[in-house]
Amino acid sequence: MSLSGMMRTGASGMNAQASRLGTVADNIANSNTTGYKKASTQFSSLILPSGGGAYNSGGVIPKTRYSISEAGTYTNTTSVTDLAIKGEGFFIVRGTDGVEYLTRAGAFIPQADGTLLNAAGFTLMGYPYSSTADPTIVINGFAGLEPVVLSADTLNATPSANGELGGNLPGNEAVGFSKPTSLVAYDSQGNERLLNFTYEKTAANEWELTVDYEGTVVSGPTAVTFDAAGALVGPTSITTASLAIAGTTLNLITIDISNTTQLGGEFSADGDIDGKGATGVVDYSISSDGVVSLKYEDGELVPKYRLALATVQSPDMLTPLAGNVYSQSRDSGVVVVGYPENGGLGSIVSNTLEDSNVDIAEELTTMIESQRNYTANSKVFQTGSDLMDVLVNLKR
Repeated sequence: MSLSGMMRTGASGMNAQASRLGTVADNIANSNTTGYKKASTQFSSLILPSGGGAYNSGGVIPKTRYSISEAGTYTNTTSVTDLAIKGEGFFIVRGTDGVEYLTRAGAFIPQADGTLLNAAGFTLMGYPYSSTADPTIVINGFAGLEPVVLSADTLNATPSANGELGGNLPGNEAVGFSKPTSLVAYDSQGNERLLNFTYEKTAANEWELTVDYEGTVVSGPTAVTFDAAGALVGPTSITTASLAIAGTTLNLITIDISNTTQLGGEFSADGDIDGKGATGVVDYSISSDGVVSLKYEDGELVPKYRLALATVQSPDMLTPLAGNVYSQSRDSGVVVVGYPENGGLGSIVSNTLEDSNVDIAEELTTMIESQRNYTANSKVFQTGSDLMDVLVNLKR
């Protein structure tokens, strides 16, 4: 074994332990970083050819490994937009460079423009919600994704389109008997419009139903007939005409009257018309399957977005980047996009954050071990240096 080889081996060992201490330092520094995944250093030996009774010392090669697939513990919070993933998958976020990345750091905070940014400044991405079917997603790409926007200053109104009106018409009343009732509907701007429903008995087992708004008839008079048992013969529904009111429109409204009876009791009526007035956003809701809903002042939840999750074949081989995000690498496999609770992907947990998966006790133990190994390697290098001095002094 040459003395220079001995010194190179010692230096190799010191460099390897320094690399290991670097990962320990990073882990300890990020032990409280949301969604952080610890790094560790693995070693492989470097063997040089030996022969003729002489041994050529090699060295050690350090390789950094990331425990990205290892989940951390979970902590409950008071913020609805603090999100964690129970199971496999990563949030898809967009950086200021316009590029999409993967992350498990779900501490998102609503901004003035309604977007959700985490502590590193990455924007949460999702798909616009559809009530009929999930949007078509690009499995191996991020096309179609857009920033999730929780616009707290947005008012929302839903015009009326359908309703129902039932009850009992007193069959023992004389012809000419009339009884009114009313239901509130909403026009195209969310204004309340009171529709008046008037029943008038025209003959035995026959009534006329007229609907008006402030004296303007929008439906009827419609003949409503019953059989001898007081059951409705027809019609089962009526439709009001569209009405222009002070720059707004009261749309066509279909009213189901199939639950109306004619019996010997008193007049009674019950019913409802859909739609709602203009209300503002007061809160948010994010379900386990990733549906992001806005909660309005009247208590209605309106779905707006569907969060997407992504995964790869080998998460531990993703490339870590600043801001606790990851990008696809050659060894990680292709990014596959899907929805929470579908295709093996995990579920979304609101009011929860995933902690770092760093174990401080383990890191301190590794630090002590690396420090001792570094010292031992430095002794090898120092011994080689001393022997080199002896060799040099032989010439003097």
